[in-house]
Amino acid sequence: MIDAYLEHEKERNSQGIPPKPLTPEQTTELCSLLQNPPAGKGELLLHLIRDRVSPGVDPAAEVKAAFLSQIAKGEVTSPVISKKDAVQLLGTMLGGYNLQYLIDLLLDKELADDAAEALKKLVLIFDKVDDIFATAKSSTAAKSVIDSWAAAEWFTSKPEFPKEIKVKIFRVEGEINTDDFSPASEAWSRPDIPLHAQCMGNKRFPGGLEEIAKMRQEGYSVAFVGDVVGTGSSRKSACNSLLWHIGEDIPFVPNKRRGGVIIGNAIAPIFFNTAQDSGALPLRCDVSKLKMGDVVTINTEAGTIKNEAGETLSTFKVSPGTLKDEYRAGGRVPLIIGRSLTNATRRLLGQAESDLFIKPDNPEPKAGQGYTQAQKIVGKACGLPGVLPGTACEPTMTTVGSQDTTGMMTADELKELACLKFQAGLYMQSFCHTSAYPKPADVHMHNTLPNFVAERGGVALRPSDGVIHSWLNRLLVPDTVGTGGDSHTRFPIGISFPAGSGLIAFAGALGFMPLDMPESVLVRFSGKLREGITLRDVVNAIPYYAIKQGLLTVPKAGKVNCFNGRILEMEGLPELSVEQAFELTDAAAERSAAAGCIKLSEESVVAYLKSNIALMKQMIEDGYQDAETLERRIGEVEEWLKNPKLIEADSNAEYAEVIEINLDEITEPILACPNDPDDVKLLSEVAGTPINDVFIGSCMTNIGHFRAAAKVFEGEKFNPDVRTWLTPPTRMDYKKLMEEATFAKFSAVGGRVEQPGCSLCMGNQARVPDKATVFSTSTRNFDNRLGDGAQVFLGSAEVAAVTALSGKIPTPDEYLQKYKERIAPHAEEIYSYLQLDELPKSISSLV
Repeated sequence: MIDAYLEHEKERNSQGIPPKPLTPEQTTELCSLLQNPPAGKGELLLHLIRDRVSPGVDPAAEVKAAFLSQIAKGEVTSPVISKKDAVQLLGTMLGGYNLQYLIDLLLDKELADDAAEALKKLVLIFDKVDDIFATAKSSTAAKSVIDSWAAAEWFTSKPEFPKEIKVKIFRVEGEINTDDFSPASEAWSRPDIPLHAQCMGNKRFPGGLEEIAKMRQEGYSVAFVGDVVGTGSSRKSACNSLLWHIGEDIPFVPNKRRGGVIIGNAIAPIFFNTAQDSGALPLRCDVSKLKMGDVVTINTEAGTIKNEAGETLSTFKVSPGTLKDEYRAGGRVPLIIGRSLTNATRRLLGQAESDLFIKPDNPEPKAGQGYTQAQKIVGKACGLPGVLPGTACEPTMTTVGSQDTTGMMTADELKELACLKFQAGLYMQSFCHTSAYPKPADVHMHNTLPNFVAERGGVALRPSDGVIHSWLNRLLVPDTVGTGGDSHTRFPIGISFPAGSGLIAFAGALGFMPLDMPESVLVRFSGKLREGITLRDVVNAIPYYAIKQGLLTVPKAGKVNCFNGRILEMEGLPELSVEQAFELTDAAAERSAAAGCIKLSEESVVAYLKSNIALMKQMIEDGYQDAETLERRIGEVEEWLKNPKLIEADSNAEYAEVIEINLDEITEPILACPNDPDDVKLLSEVAGTPINDVFIGSCMTNIGHFRAAAKVFEGEKFNPDVRTWLTPPTRMDYKKLMEEATFAKFSAVGGRVEQPGCSLCMGNQARVPDKATVFSTSTRNFDNRLGDGAQVFLGSAEVAAVTALSGKIPTPDEYLQKYKERIAPHAEEIYSYLQLDELPKSISSLV
């Protein structure tokens, strides 16, 4: 075991990274060796058991905790670990498998005080609080633990928030998105934080890792600075990678770091929250005078950043106010859990709430206060009539989604949180990003993660089922709040606040999530869509009209974005189906909005829910786990259907901005141009651009888009100059299209039909050739996402199909003529959606 470990360590050291944490099998062998260490290996073995076993409820932690307990009880001995050492080591394991052993030791005369000291530092206690209170009746050591928690010694024993921080600036100009920190092409390595961190910035800022390492070697802490930081997907892997290079090791937690300063003129809201959760210090301020290599002092009290000459380069405010406590506690998540433990303990002792923690300065509603739709939905989840912007709240999480490129990281976070049972109403895991072309790590995940999720009461999809969003939307309860580990978790009914994997684990494990309620921007639609103008054009009309009103700019320097960090609320299209509405809420991610919601009719939602009940019943019949969770969700939906009333905004609700869009004014399609989803132009402005690849797929599509493309393709021939990719979002769509013989029309034009999933969209599976010019229906078109150097236009499936035939973006007349001839006569048939409860036969063939 030692030889194998040292060989592995040598191999990893050659890559500049530490070895992987020990497996349960390695830990078992280690425990055996610790009882009779080979000569000269005692210190190595002690290092391994102390520092290289993951904590919480990791399987290796179970082995470690049991062994240390045996030493503490005198059942086994080790020349390098005494009984007291064993208790101290149990106290470093965060929570979970170690807790009961420590509680039992509170009654051990020899080790009770040691066990108490270990427990005082832990906050992941959950349902063990009552056990310790019961033990305190006969144990002064247990009583000391309770008194310590009540006094928040777990918090006060940590260093205070620093008044000054001296750092060296690592500056990247322009916008840095999460794909720059955590490239999708390397998604398979994300759970292995040190390994994945080696690819950070390899295209966006090549040589940057060496420069950061040089700064660290010179003895400096490093602050990462950019104009716009962290846009794009909700990847904690992006924050993990950054903190691996600028943060500090977490004691007793292998291969993970926290701390580090991140400064941006704008920091994307999900990335900002993930930095909070990871124990980093994110600061928003003017960065125009912060240059690469500057040595500066950050004064957190005065809110200034000064150079060595004492000149003030920028000013800032530490916001939210609780950020100081979060940083001191090691992150927002441990602060929330620890603060809750302290206050729960004080309540049981009959004491007032602790005044040690910074309290949020929440706004007070005025008489006759009006609330927006989002504010009322979040209010309902908090037991309030509404929640005003700026309010720090903790809404109940009814639905939580986890996707596969961050799923193993979320599982690791759940283990650290000592989660053995989900408290969220429904937790779903998908495999849509890795199913088509799985790497060895993906195959391992497909085989192990479903059981991990099901054991905790979650619902795991199957690898070929399709895109998580299209599935998760079908399991929602109207007017509830949820979250997901993908920035496109944007509910068309209710509201979702996407987050990084750490917060997803928190929401799943505890059933609520911290939220600083954002302001809302209202987009109000009027008029009617003209023939040939699609909802994807409406999606692109939002930034188009925002630019016209001066509320959005394309250049990154001095970027203006009225949607950034706010909720995008929409009204004026109540007749939409829920599937159609998702196109609009989904695209809130591209606006860097914190969330999105839309006003729909009860009729649309009722029809959708009836279809969804049929789907969930079939899932149970087909053996999806956890059946009990699905049955409970069916009951919740059926209960809502008894009185189908949707939440609406109050007439006197207030918004940060209101954008009016008259659909009658949109006379031609609108496209997002390379390589920025904000850079939108009319079709006539880019017509004639040669196209190499066309992709029709992603969560922005539904079955109607594929039927429309098929109508355009009818009777046409293969165009050898264009690669056409088609990927239905779900297995139900795929099989229905096959039943309708639609794939034959795709084949006739050389279309490549892929299994349901994300396909080209994320760029971690299939990719287009280098420097290809692409027309795509996918969500984003950031640099290098679909392919290295690819230039990507984003638009509707209908325009995409016409483009595939000619190899160039059509003129408005060319497109509208084709739409009029091929699609318009069959529009009702094309744009009908799967109503699974009305199918004449069992839907099992579609599931």
